[in-house]
Amino acid sequence: MTEPFHLHNHNHKIIFFHLIFMFYFLFPIYTLSPGQSLSVENNYDIIRSPNKRFTAGFHQVGLNAYCFAIWFSNDQPTTENRTIVWMANRDEPVNGKSSKLSLLKDGNLVLTDADQYIIWSTQTKSKSTCNLKLHNNGNLVLHEQNQILWQSFDYPTDTLLPNQKLTKDTQLVSSRSLTNFSSGFYKLFFDSDSILRLHYDGPEVITNFWPDPALRPWEVGRYQYLYSRKASLDSYGRFNSSDGLSFLSNDFGIGPQRMMKIDIDGNLRVYSLVEYQKSNKWEVQWQAVSHSCRVHGICGQNSLCTYSQNLGRSCTCLHGYKMVNSKDWSYGCEPVLKTCKPENQDFIELRHVEYYSFDIRYHENYTLDACKEDCLHDCSCKGFQFGYKNDVGTYYCYIKTSLYNGYQMGFYNSMYIKLPKTFVSSFNQTFFKQTRLGCAAQPVVTPLARSYEKKHENKLLRYVLVLGCVIGFLEIVFILFFWYKNSRRLITPDQGYFPVVAFRKFKYHELKKASRNFKDEIGRGGASVVYKGTLSDNRIAAIKKLKNLTQRGEGEFQDEISTIGRLNHMNLIETWGYCVEGKHRLIVYEHMENGSLAENLVRGTLDWEKRIEIAKGTAKGLAYLHEECLEWVLHCDVKPHNILLGANYTPKVADFGLSKLVDRAGVYNSRFSTVRGTRGYMAPEWVFNLPITSKVDVFSYGVVVLEMITGRGPGGKNKTSDGNGQIEPGVIEWVRDKVQEFGQSQTGSWVEEIVDGSVQGEFDWTIMENLVRIALQCVEEDMQVRPTMSQVVNMLLHPKNDTSLFSM
Repeated sequence: MTEPFHLHNHNHKIIFFHLIFMFYFLFPIYTLSPGQSLSVENNYDIIRSPNKRFTAGFHQVGLNAYCFAIWFSNDQPTTENRTIVWMANRDEPVNGKSSKLSLLKDGNLVLTDADQYIIWSTQTKSKSTCNLKLHNNGNLVLHEQNQILWQSFDYPTDTLLPNQKLTKDTQLVSSRSLTNFSSGFYKLFFDSDSILRLHYDGPEVITNFWPDPALRPWEVGRYQYLYSRKASLDSYGRFNSSDGLSFLSNDFGIGPQRMMKIDIDGNLRVYSLVEYQKSNKWEVQWQAVSHSCRVHGICGQNSLCTYSQNLGRSCTCLHGYKMVNSKDWSYGCEPVLKTCKPENQDFIELRHVEYYSFDIRYHENYTLDACKEDCLHDCSCKGFQFGYKNDVGTYYCYIKTSLYNGYQMGFYNSMYIKLPKTFVSSFNQTFFKQTRLGCAAQPVVTPLARSYEKKHENKLLRYVLVLGCVIGFLEIVFILFFWYKNSRRLITPDQGYFPVVAFRKFKYHELKKASRNFKDEIGRGGASVVYKGTLSDNRIAAIKKLKNLTQRGEGEFQDEISTIGRLNHMNLIETWGYCVEGKHRLIVYEHMENGSLAENLVRGTLDWEKRIEIAKGTAKGLAYLHEECLEWVLHCDVKPHNILLGANYTPKVADFGLSKLVDRAGVYNSRFSTVRGTRGYMAPEWVFNLPITSKVDVFSYGVVVLEMITGRGPGGKNKTSDGNGQIEPGVIEWVRDKVQEFGQSQTGSWVEEIVDGSVQGEFDWTIMENLVRIALQCVEEDMQVRPTMSQVVNMLLHPKNDTSLFSM
């Protein structure tokens, strides 16, 4: 009996698909040649390493969203459980149809979207035949004969494979979540001091958290300011870094496949692929931060991180607070009810809890009531850490302006949170009780309730105690008086008053030697010259020397020394010391190798991505000055010349010679004896003798941003004439006119009209429109209308669709 035709045809189809399967998996593609492409629509368009351990191809990261990636072939068979080790376009996925990875005949490897727009490329050129190969170690390499044109090992994402180098030019950046592969908030990189660090760059704050920032580098076996910056994990499980960090994985030796990865929770771990009953599983063999709650930013602001062996790590909003974003803990929590009146507030105690950093004051030998009183009468105080120092036998408290990085461990001190009284009365301490993780417990001093009957009272003893207290009080008064008198005698007339600050006082001959007799000039201002120098510890420094010191100049120098002693932020220039000898006044800063923003704008070295990041970083630095210092600092001279750029073009606000320390109570009523700043960047308040507030810096910042976008100075490109005898308008009026023209006519784009056409690179139109909108709000003549710098930061980091710009 013969088979039906349709059954016979069905068998042919089965054989056909089996042949395809055998072709791709028994004879996989090992090389991509010029003119060839891999299509997103074909699941079998992949490249495999000769040992079949690694696979490169399109990986689905969302609904109709794909990234070109490299993954382990043998750890998980399904797409959802792949272990990705590298991605080309993690922050810009391509369409699920018509997208391709192509090796062009000119040697450029490009990833194109459905509309043929180039999303990513290696930007390489080849003079002869080249090909793309995936090596056995997971390195995707573009070869030209024996030369490497490009390799994925030079551009890691969140994973470091064995023998892959991490250098000063590379970094690991975590994914946003388990299902979102875009760049997250955590990164591993070599800092400017050559230390390998874990870094958190969140929605609100930026901080390094590993190695432990409370310890000096040499206390954790690290070495600073080395010429070499490189690290790698070898195939045996040994990790070595140039800064002295070295360790062995728990399963050190020849055997399993390994990788080092910065996970979504910010921790750095080494994994090994272990076989379990014919299945593979990744096991942790080492991790950087032993207690996961000590990773900064893991729960956001105003929250508490707790850990237990049964439940793992969990985040909880503090009592009286609620989540900002119910789907993302990184945004933290916000208060349910806000009040600043001391009579309406009280404290709750969180035992064995610590909140790292953001201390605005430190008090030693303070009582609990004294700490509460200090915090209650300071609106910026959110709470304080209270504890006991065994080495000196005194109590202490840290007054905190923000509540970040809170976690519960085996501490023997408490955190007191300031709340409206309505929430204090409803607080239940047992909610926060957790299993304490610690070693042998220290003895706990329990207060005893005593009651004495008056008939047993010893009157003579009472008189002796009173007399002793009076004598002790008088001794303290006399000691303080003589200390004050002697300290004033130590100040010579030509030195003036200089506060004690947490950096070094240099000798003049040291700085003269460091700068080679002030030979290498790198900057000049109206009252100072800046020289490049090498300090005795081989740090490269910028040495600012004041010239022709007048009484006003002496005041500015003292202001700058006083100001910078209180500052600590990654977007503010770091000061290493100062010199006061006779008539010499010098300040020693960190050297910023890419110079000032003004120099880079003239040279045209900044693309759009760098300019936008500079705008964000400068805003963060100014927001810190205005709102996070012990006393608010008004810079008063924000301009491109005072924004310096580091190795990675990280902006740092510098030159606080014209700055003003303002008490919080008088920030809206401050008066200046003289006008401060630079023409073109100065707010109208200076001209009309209005109260000077932090809004003058906001105005200057807006002018700087418009200058970066348009390429025009504050007075326009041509400050004399446009050729017709007319004075060309300043950048503010010019941009406003262009925006108004767009509002009147829908043809054309005002963005194209105002952006500097000479700037290299593409830009996101939405981001650019948002940046212009923010800058124009900053330069409003009415200071009440301008946003604060913290609001500017929030608008930059969380842009919203806003059409109000076109009605201006």
